[in-house]
Amino acid sequence: MAKHIGIVACSAEGAALCYRTLCMEAPATMGTHMHPEVSMHTYPLGEYMKGVTSGNWDQVAELMVRSVDKLARIGAQFAICPDNTIHEAFDLVIAKAPIPWLHIAEVVANEAITRGFSKLAVLGTKYLMTGPVYPDALRKSGLSFGIPDENDREEIDSIIFNELVNGKFAEKSRLYFNEVMQKLKDKGCDAAVLGCTEIPLIVDPGDCPLPTLDSTRLLAKAALKKALEEE
Repeated sequence: MAKHIGIVACSAEGAALCYRTLCMEAPATMGTHMHPEVSMHTYPLGEYMKGVTSGNWDQVAELMVRSVDKLARIGAQFAICPDNTIHEAFDLVIAKAPIPWLHIAEVVANEAITRGFSKLAVLGTKYLMTGPVYPDALRKSGLSFGIPDENDREEIDSIIFNELVNGKFAEKSRLYFNEVMQKLKDKGCDAAVLGCTEIPLIVDPGDCPLPTLDSTRLLAKAALKKALEEE
Protein backbone atom coordinates (compact mmCIF):
# COMPACT_ATOMS: atom_id res chain seq x y z
CA MET A 1 0.00 0.00 0.00
CA ALA A 2 1.37 3.40 -0.98
CA LYS A 3 2.49 5.71 1.81
CA HIS A 4 0.47 8.80 2.64
CA ILE A 5 2.33 11.93 1.41
CA GLY A 6 2.11 15.18 3.34
CA ILE A 7 2.73 18.43 1.45
CA VAL A 8 3.84 21.38 3.57
CA ALA A 9 2.91 24.12 1.13
CA CYS A 10 3.98 27.75 1.11
CA SER A 11 2.89 29.46 -2.12
CA ALA A 12 -0.22 28.36 -3.98
CA GLU A 13 1.09 28.08 -7.55
CA GLY A 14 4.12 25.95 -6.68
CA ALA A 15 2.18 23.71 -4.31
CA ALA A 16 -0.53 23.18 -6.92
CA LEU A 17 2.06 22.17 -9.52
CA CYS A 18 3.63 19.70 -7.10
CA TYR A 19 0.28 18.13 -6.20
CA ARG A 20 -0.82 17.96 -9.83
CA THR A 21 2.46 16.32 -10.87
CA LEU A 22 2.04 13.65 -8.20
CA CYS A 23 -1.45 12.84 -9.42
CA MET A 24 -0.47 12.83 -13.10
CA GLU A 25 2.65 10.70 -12.71
CA ALA A 26 1.18 8.02 -10.44
CA PRO A 27 -1.20 6.21 -12.84
CA ALA A 28 1.70 4.95 -14.97
CA THR A 29 2.77 2.86 -11.99
CA MET A 30 -0.37 2.49 -9.90
CA GLY A 31 -3.07 2.17 -12.54
CA THR A 32 -5.74 4.36 -14.09
CA HIS A 33 -6.91 7.24 -11.89
CA MET A 34 -4.73 6.05 -9.00
CA HIS A 35 -2.25 7.95 -6.85
CA PRO A 36 -1.03 7.76 -3.24
CA GLU A 37 -3.06 9.40 -0.51
CA VAL A 38 -1.98 13.05 -0.43
CA SER A 39 -2.73 15.72 2.14
CA MET A 40 -1.68 19.36 2.03
CA HIS A 41 -1.51 22.10 4.61
CA THR A 42 -0.29 25.66 4.31
CA TYR A 43 -0.19 28.88 6.23
CA PRO A 44 -0.45 32.05 4.11
CA LEU A 45 2.61 32.97 2.08
CA GLY A 46 2.48 36.34 3.83
CA GLU A 47 3.07 34.67 7.20
CA TYR A 48 6.12 32.87 5.83
CA MET A 49 7.46 36.07 4.28
CA LYS A 50 7.58 37.78 7.68
CA GLY A 51 10.30 35.34 8.71
CA VAL A 52 12.00 35.15 5.31
CA THR A 53 12.43 38.90 4.83
CA SER A 54 13.66 39.43 8.39
CA GLY A 55 15.98 36.42 8.31
CA ASN A 56 14.12 34.86 11.22
CA TRP A 57 14.40 31.22 10.23
CA ASP A 58 13.15 30.06 13.63
CA GLN A 59 9.86 31.76 12.77
CA VAL A 60 9.78 30.01 9.39
CA ALA A 61 10.61 26.67 11.00
CA GLU A 62 7.81 27.11 13.54
CA LEU A 63 5.26 27.42 10.73
CA MET A 64 6.67 24.40 8.94
CA VAL A 65 6.64 22.29 12.10
CA ARG A 66 3.08 23.29 12.93
CA SER A 67 2.10 22.39 9.37
CA VAL A 68 3.76 18.98 9.41
CA ASP A 69 2.32 18.22 12.85
CA LYS A 70 -1.17 18.70 11.41
CA LEU A 71 -0.35 16.43 8.48
CA ALA A 72 1.12 13.73 10.71
CA ARG A 73 -1.99 13.77 12.88
CA ILE A 74 -4.16 12.90 9.86
CA GLY A 75 -1.88 10.08 8.78
CA ALA A 76 0.87 11.48 6.55
CA GLN A 77 3.89 9.17 6.73
CA PHE A 78 6.48 11.53 5.27
CA ALA A 79 6.59 15.16 4.16
CA ILE A 80 7.75 17.29 1.28
CA CYS A 81 7.83 21.06 0.87
CA PRO A 82 7.51 22.45 -2.68
CA ASP A 83 9.22 25.70 -1.73
CA ASN A 84 12.98 26.01 -2.11
CA THR A 85 13.57 29.20 -0.12
CA ILE A 86 12.11 28.03 3.18
CA HIS A 87 14.36 24.96 3.10
CA GLU A 88 16.86 27.27 4.78
CA ALA A 89 14.95 26.33 7.95
CA PHE A 90 15.08 22.61 7.12
CA ASP A 91 17.55 21.54 9.81
CA LEU A 92 15.49 23.36 12.45
CA VAL A 93 12.37 21.58 11.21
CA ILE A 94 13.60 17.99 11.04
CA ALA A 95 14.87 18.23 14.61
CA LYS A 96 11.23 18.59 15.72
CA ALA A 97 9.27 16.90 12.92
CA PRO A 98 7.20 13.82 13.79
CA ILE A 99 7.72 12.24 10.35
CA PRO A 100 10.60 12.09 7.82
CA TRP A 101 11.11 14.64 5.05
CA LEU A 102 12.59 14.72 1.57
CA HIS A 103 14.91 17.67 0.88
CA ILE A 104 14.18 19.40 -2.43
CA ALA A 105 17.80 20.45 -3.15
CA GLU A 106 19.10 16.94 -2.48
CA VAL A 107 16.56 15.58 -4.95
CA VAL A 108 17.77 18.10 -7.55
CA ALA A 109 21.43 17.27 -6.87
CA ASN A 110 20.75 13.56 -7.37
CA GLU A 111 19.07 14.26 -10.71
CA ALA A 112 21.99 16.46 -11.81
CA ILE A 113 24.44 13.64 -11.09
CA THR A 114 22.25 11.13 -12.92
CA ARG A 115 22.17 13.37 -15.99
CA GLY A 116 25.91 14.05 -15.89
CA PHE A 117 25.87 17.77 -15.05
CA SER A 118 28.68 19.34 -13.04
CA LYS A 119 28.01 23.09 -12.64
CA LEU A 120 24.50 24.31 -12.03
CA ALA A 121 23.01 27.77 -12.50
CA VAL A 122 20.80 28.33 -9.47
CA LEU A 123 17.70 30.48 -10.09
CA GLY A 124 15.15 31.41 -7.45
CA THR A 125 14.27 34.10 -4.97
CA LYS A 126 17.10 36.40 -3.93
CA TYR A 127 17.07 34.68 -0.55
CA LEU A 128 17.52 31.29 -2.20
CA MET A 129 20.20 32.38 -4.67
CA THR A 130 22.40 33.90 -1.97
CA GLY A 131 21.48 31.45 0.79
CA PRO A 132 22.91 28.06 1.81
CA VAL A 133 20.20 25.67 0.58
CA TYR A 134 21.72 24.75 -2.78
CA PRO A 135 25.41 25.41 -2.00
CA ASP A 136 25.24 22.93 0.89
CA ALA A 137 23.38 20.25 -1.07
CA LEU A 138 25.45 20.62 -4.24
CA ARG A 139 28.82 20.61 -2.50
CA LYS A 140 27.89 17.42 -0.67
CA SER A 141 27.30 15.85 -4.07
CA GLY A 142 30.53 17.17 -5.57
CA LEU A 143 28.77 19.70 -7.78
CA SER A 144 29.63 23.36 -8.33
CA PHE A 145 27.23 26.20 -9.05
CA GLY A 146 26.80 29.77 -10.23
CA ILE A 147 24.23 32.45 -9.46
CA PRO A 148 23.12 35.56 -11.36
CA ASP A 149 24.69 38.93 -10.62
CA GLU A 150 22.99 41.27 -8.16
CA ASN A 151 20.88 43.17 -10.69
CA ASP A 152 19.58 39.95 -12.21
CA ARG A 153 18.89 38.51 -8.76
CA GLU A 154 16.77 41.52 -7.87
CA GLU A 155 14.84 41.36 -11.15
CA ILE A 156 14.21 37.62 -10.83
CA ASP A 157 13.01 38.10 -7.25
CA SER A 158 10.64 40.84 -8.43
CA ILE A 159 9.24 38.61 -11.17
CA ILE A 160 8.66 35.80 -8.69
CA PHE A 161 6.87 37.83 -6.03
CA ASN A 162 5.04 40.31 -8.23
CA GLU A 163 4.07 37.96 -11.04
CA LEU A 164 4.60 34.22 -10.67
CA VAL A 165 3.18 33.62 -7.20
CA ASN A 166 0.12 35.57 -8.38
CA GLY A 167 -0.35 33.39 -11.46
CA LYS A 168 0.96 36.00 -13.92
CA PHE A 169 3.29 34.73 -16.65
CA ALA A 170 4.51 37.47 -18.97
CA GLU A 171 6.41 36.66 -22.14
CA LYS A 172 9.01 39.33 -21.41
CA SER A 173 9.69 37.66 -18.06
CA ARG A 174 10.09 34.26 -19.73
CA LEU A 175 12.63 35.74 -22.12
CA TYR A 176 14.43 37.41 -19.21
CA PHE A 177 15.00 34.04 -17.58
CA ASN A 178 16.51 32.85 -20.85
CA GLU A 179 18.85 35.84 -20.95
CA VAL A 180 20.04 35.14 -17.41
CA MET A 181 20.59 31.47 -18.20
CA GLN A 182 22.66 32.41 -21.24
CA LYS A 183 24.90 34.60 -19.06
CA LEU A 184 25.44 31.71 -16.66
CA LYS A 185 26.06 29.31 -19.52
CA ASP A 186 28.77 31.68 -20.73
CA LYS A 187 30.31 31.34 -17.25
CA GLY A 188 30.50 27.56 -17.51
CA CYS A 189 27.18 26.32 -16.14
CA ASP A 190 25.88 23.23 -17.92
CA ALA A 191 22.33 23.12 -16.48
CA ALA A 192 19.91 25.43 -14.68
CA VAL A 193 18.10 24.72 -11.43
CA LEU A 194 14.58 26.13 -11.51
CA GLY A 195 14.87 26.71 -7.78
CA CYS A 196 11.65 28.57 -7.21
CA THR A 197 8.64 26.30 -7.46
CA GLU A 198 6.85 28.75 -9.76
CA ILE A 199 9.66 29.19 -12.30
CA PRO A 200 8.74 25.95 -14.14
CA LEU A 201 5.38 27.51 -14.89
CA ILE A 202 6.97 30.20 -17.06
CA VAL A 203 10.19 28.67 -18.40
CA ASP A 204 9.97 26.59 -21.58
CA PRO A 205 12.65 23.85 -21.42
CA GLY A 206 12.58 23.54 -25.20
CA ASP A 207 13.54 27.19 -25.60
CA CYS A 208 16.23 27.52 -22.91
CA PRO A 209 19.96 28.07 -23.36
CA LEU A 210 20.57 25.38 -20.71
CA PRO A 211 18.97 22.05 -19.79
CA THR A 212 16.66 22.60 -16.84
CA LEU A 213 16.24 20.86 -13.50
CA ASP A 214 12.64 21.45 -12.46
CA SER A 215 12.78 21.31 -8.66
CA THR A 216 9.00 21.17 -8.25
CA ARG A 217 8.33 18.24 -10.54
CA LEU A 218 11.50 16.41 -9.46
CA LEU A 219 10.38 16.62 -5.83
CA ALA A 220 6.93 15.31 -6.73
CA LYS A 221 8.44 12.38 -8.62
CA ALA A 222 10.81 11.60 -5.75
CA ALA A 223 7.88 11.66 -3.33
CA LEU A 224 5.94 9.27 -5.54
CA LYS A 225 8.90 6.89 -5.68
CA LYS A 226 9.27 6.98 -1.90
CA ALA A 227 5.56 6.44 -1.40
CA LEU A 228 5.72 3.27 -3.49
CA GLU A 229 8.87 1.85 -1.90
CA GLU A 230 8.49 -1.28 0.19
CA GLU A 231 9.79 -1.07 3.75
